[in-house]
Amino acid sequence: MKYLLGIDVGSSSVKASLLDAESGTCAGSAFYPKSEQKIDSPQPGFAEQDPQLWYSCAKDAIADAMREAGAQAEDVKAIGIAYQMHGLVCVDKDQNVLRPSIIWCDSRAVPYGEAAFEAIGQQKCLSHLMNSPGNFTASKLAWVKEHEPELFAKIDKIMLPGDWLAMKLTGEACTTMSGLSEGMMWDFDAEAPANFLLDYFGFDHSVLSKIVPTFGTQGLVTASAASEFGLAEGTPVSYRAGDQPNNALSLNVLNPGDIAATGGTSGVVYGVTDAKQFDPLSRVNTFAHVNHAADSPRLGVLLCINGTGILNAWTKRLLGDLSYDEMNALAESAPIGSGGVTVLPFGNGAERVLGNKNIGAQVAGLDFNRHDRSHLSRAVQEGIVFSFMYGMEVMQETGIEIKKIHAGYANMFLSKVFSETLAGISGATIELCDTDGSLGAARGAGYGAGVYGSLEEAFQSLQKRMVIEPGEGEYQAAYDAWKKHLHQAMNLTA
Repeated sequence: MKYLLGIDVGSSSVKASLLDAESGTCAGSAFYPKSEQKIDSPQPGFAEQDPQLWYSCAKDAIADAMREAGAQAEDVKAIGIAYQMHGLVCVDKDQNVLRPSIIWCDSRAVPYGEAAFEAIGQQKCLSHLMNSPGNFTASKLAWVKEHEPELFAKIDKIMLPGDWLAMKLTGEACTTMSGLSEGMMWDFDAEAPANFLLDYFGFDHSVLSKIVPTFGTQGLVTASAASEFGLAEGTPVSYRAGDQPNNALSLNVLNPGDIAATGGTSGVVYGVTDAKQFDPLSRVNTFAHVNHAADSPRLGVLLCINGTGILNAWTKRLLGDLSYDEMNALAESAPIGSGGVTVLPFGNGAERVLGNKNIGAQVAGLDFNRHDRSHLSRAVQEGIVFSFMYGMEVMQETGIEIKKIHAGYANMFLSKVFSETLAGISGATIELCDTDGSLGAARGAGYGAGVYGSLEEAFQSLQKRMVIEPGEGEYQAAYDAWKKHLHQAMNLTA
């Protein structure tokens, strides 16, 4: 047998899947931990995870996926890694982790990015980085430099979560152009590392790892890692990408005009363009897509809403005795607009689409005599959809057309209310496919290792699960009420 292994390092869990390279079907998959992975918050606005937890969860998930598929170590021909974006992992010269990873939803770096934006100049940042330095990896390292100077002095390399796991598998510290762009360390004008930003922050350029292609052999599994993970020594790691570019890849979203969406812990809409364009306010962000090249630009314009699936999970815990299917059925029983209840889903850190403000999650319009858990269940899902729409309006200002949205049949898209509301308010057709981040990483690895001769071949077997057309429901009034609530909240926190 010939299998491709995809590993998706998320903030909620680590998932591993084995793709049968010939049939394109999933032969085995597993995730760990079985309950949501812990995010530590030692201070308000902080969010950290121990990389060793990712390692342990990856090892367990791979073992279970291999067992389910009946696969032997030598059957795995290539490995692909997807990972939570914008995280910071610091290692010393012996590749030891120096501190917990500062992950994507951590807000502490906002002032450092804002100061860099002002000092370097908005025009230079936007034209070279496609974004403000914002709350991204480079700015997180600036926080470490100021607050933990002794630790900072020990740093040999900085890396993203996927870079770190790849290093643990191969012993080699390397990164990609796409990865550097998501950390605000890629200069799109020079098509090279953004040395001007490193110099502003006072970082030695050597902290960046070697740059390798997104697709292609990036390293080989070492003997020690092979023993730990039940893999064969010499297996190539041949693809890596941040979770949202990878999610787009998994849905075969590769060319200008293609749109991908996901509704996991955070929610994302990701549009591909061949124009080096940006939002002047950096409410949406532009990164190098997995197939970007200097002579053939492919950039991903990304809208991220931090509080999507995590809000749904929080609501499930609050209600206590309901499954997600039962919550979805309750939401269907409530009317469009949730009887006047509106929810702002912004309770998971500073939101880029709100100008890096952290306004917190809010509920408005509750009437104790009229509303019950069905209204709350629907208002939560509508609030998430409306936050998507609010950001998609910004994306449209940058020239992104939204006519068709590709998504995996998973997470929030399992809800009829969520999918129909998104189609209804956006006017876009939604296509749901049987795939996820780990399977996308496996296909990417197959192309990177030459198992597939092209990306077109890698995605020939991708199965479409459902198509949702914009319906007849009236969503505009509910969206207008939601936006009014949002603007009031933003004015109060200005």
